[in-house]
Amino acid sequence: MDVSIIKPTKNHIEAISAICSAGWKQTVEGKLSEEYQEQNIAFWYNHERIRSDMEAGYYTHVALIDSNVTGVIGGGMTNSGVSEVFMLYVDETYRYKGTGRLLLEALTELQKEQGATEQWVSVQEDNQHGIPFYEARGFQLQGKKTERTDTGEEQVSLRYSRQI
Repeated sequence: MDVSIIKPTKNHIEAISAICSAGWKQTVEGKLSEEYQEQNIAFWYNHERIRSDMEAGYYTHVALIDSNVTGVIGGGMTNSGVSEVFMLYVDETYRYKGTGRLLLEALTELQKEQGATEQWVSVQEDNQHGIPFYEARGFQLQGKKTERTDTGEEQVSLRYSRQI
């Protein structure tokens, strides 16, 4: 399986929306209400928002296999020397085949070029796809962040970081 990691284009928006929506829903399934899930997906993963976030440089890479988008990553600099992984999702058909690793490596290289020496990520509490993935790549748990959603629910994110 030959995976290409490239900069996303507007032709990828529909696939990015589908992959991010499905991936995010899987990470919060059973933790947050259906109502909140739909609101969040409508806000973050609508085509216009993705287009504008892509133009702002927040979606940095997509993974392609035979011109099909199989994964997406995005991030940016949040402070001098400090970067963040904003999102990383891989279509579930292609998980555990190295796509996530290739995407993270591409983003990490880009962030190092931009002066990052430290990289952060938030992972949904109990996310059994994300937590082992990031820990295996040297990220260490730094703390927990609890936010109240618009629907009054608690969303708990684990904050991880590593030196790059």
